[in-house]
Amino acid sequence: MARKAKKRRYSRSAGSDVEREMRRYKKGTAKSGPGGRGGRVKSRKQAIAIGLSEARAKGKKVPKKKKTASKRKTAKKTAVKKKTATKKTKKSSKRKSGKR
Repeated sequence: MARKAKKRRYSRSAGSDVEREMRRYKKGTAKSGPGGRGGRVKSRKQAIAIGLSEARAKGKKVPKKKKTASKRKTAKKTAVKKKTATKKTKKSSKRKSGKR
């Protein structure tokens, strides 16, 4: 049985963008931050991420960024805080009909 060909996740041109960024990294001229105003890129992963984000900005075929676990945790915390805040306001808005 013949194997079914898989679709490409990244376009060839996106790969070339990453390749270009890796060359800069190996040369020591790759810089991070907006417009290359940040510090020097120190890891391969960072260089790859910069290349992919540049490809994304150009509109090339690159998968969407994955949300990190820490971002998900903070999102959950804020959602819980919002729920508790709305519950508190509901309770405090009710009037007690007491003797005057």
